[in-house]
Amino acid sequence: MKKMYHYFILLLFVTTLAACTTMPSAANNGKTYGNELIIGMESEADVLDPHRAGGWVTMRINYQMFEPLIGEDLSKSSGEASVPELIPVLAKSWQVSEDGKMYTFHLREGVKFHDGTPFNAEAVDFNIKRLTDENFEYFDKIGSSRTFRTWKFFDRSEVVDEYTLNIHLSSPFSEFPRMLAQINSLQIVSPESIITGGNDSVGENPVGTGPFKFNNRNRGENITLVKNKDYWGEKAKLDTVIFRPMSDPASRVLALQNDEVDIIAVPPPDAIENLEEKGFDILSGTPPHVWYLTFNFDNEYMQDQRVRQAINYAIDREGIANQLLKGTVSPAYTIQSPGSVNFDPSRKWYEYDPEKAKDLLAEAGLEDGFNMILQTSVDGSGQLMPVDIAEWIQRDLKKVGIDVTLDTQEWITYFSGYSDGMDSSIAMNQMSAGRTSPFFLSMVAHSDFVAPGGFNSGKYASAETDELLDRASIATDDVEALEIWRQTEEKIMTDAAFAPIVHDTAPYVVNKRVKGFVVPSEEWYTLAPVWIDQ
Repeated sequence: MKKMYHYFILLLFVTTLAACTTMPSAANNGKTYGNELIIGMESEADVLDPHRAGGWVTMRINYQMFEPLIGEDLSKSSGEASVPELIPVLAKSWQVSEDGKMYTFHLREGVKFHDGTPFNAEAVDFNIKRLTDENFEYFDKIGSSRTFRTWKFFDRSEVVDEYTLNIHLSSPFSEFPRMLAQINSLQIVSPESIITGGNDSVGENPVGTGPFKFNNRNRGENITLVKNKDYWGEKAKLDTVIFRPMSDPASRVLALQNDEVDIIAVPPPDAIENLEEKGFDILSGTPPHVWYLTFNFDNEYMQDQRVRQAINYAIDREGIANQLLKGTVSPAYTIQSPGSVNFDPSRKWYEYDPEKAKDLLAEAGLEDGFNMILQTSVDGSGQLMPVDIAEWIQRDLKKVGIDVTLDTQEWITYFSGYSDGMDSSIAMNQMSAGRTSPFFLSMVAHSDFVAPGGFNSGKYASAETDELLDRASIATDDVEALEIWRQTEEKIMTDAAFAPIVHDTAPYVVNKRVKGFVVPSEEWYTLAPVWIDQ
């Protein structure tokens, strides 16, 4: 058994891990904190560079090690807060100028990176230049391509003094603070680690300021983090966190039942009831998540709006949600997702209507159908059961005369290709994504973010959509901005740029000895408050 094995090792060798376990106190409610937490995650992780990493499975790991200037309060479940409140993290406060074009950040003093070097305004400026300034010695082209959505309206950064920094924008951008708080935007990396090892070294030797720091990685087996004893804020309660990639859902369930892991992500839907009966906690929420198909506008068939609309009508989302995924998800009728401030569940496009799909295909001159390729991953963060869902879609489309061939790839390879964009022979691919910010619509649909490099993998480009997205982004009045985001959503869905399929509830199965684990309204979480009940 996992726990017995580790207790034996701890007692035999009197490890440092046991030595650093904190003593009971009134503040700790009489509990002794420490020991390790093992998480069975749904796929292998990407590089551990917060600016380069792709996919939530990696971002959840990086979130424990790296911190932003502005963060989100992830201490509340989605039932308590549908959109997490913005909170100060490495910036203790910030102000925005009256014209909305300059943000002043007042930084925390006395913070150190895991390598012992100081955090200050110069360090923040270094990170910003790494992502925005092509003339900077340590500019990172890969990181820039993965984060540039945050910097769409960026002009320049300015160090005022050791703990004050200004960021100047070319236009007002009311979503800028929320975007800074999002994963894969501006989590601060130790400049010294980059100067010493180069940009490529960050992914293998991550150095941040967070409550946990990197210990080691065995690819395909585990990633180990340990408590940062010198953390500037409230220290983590756990001594060690181990992330184990386990792409097979049945293997994750077996590992949980055999006491080899403490938490598993993405449990098989048909196993949840049984696991609950066996005494495990099932935690879920409403993260900003949509599993969707991206149409390839370079593909001859997908260039016809009627074909894209027909595919939307042909898919039985209710069946996927309730029969295949056993109610662990909800049907998705818009590219916007729950957890976003502008999500409206009453707005539904393309409810299941296979006869309407056939009519549209006939109008497009394709009454005899056609052959196409759907590209999908076999696993990955937020990907649910991607092959099973794709096979369901394959059967639905067959009913209206479309023959679908599936092209499957493992997650890291797939995500890299997704960012590069599809070859014209591919009709569509799929992705799981979402943000609490309505700016997500811009990320997936603006022509500025067309692949390669951007998240607009299908290369959807519409001057009218771009104009709406830009107006919404720079609007300074919240009510006006939300109305323009609504109009933009309407335009994107009428164009049928995507086929939304389901929204995830992100269930985790947790051993009851694990305390303090919260599933917030995000696809990532904090492990700093988590502890093991001995």
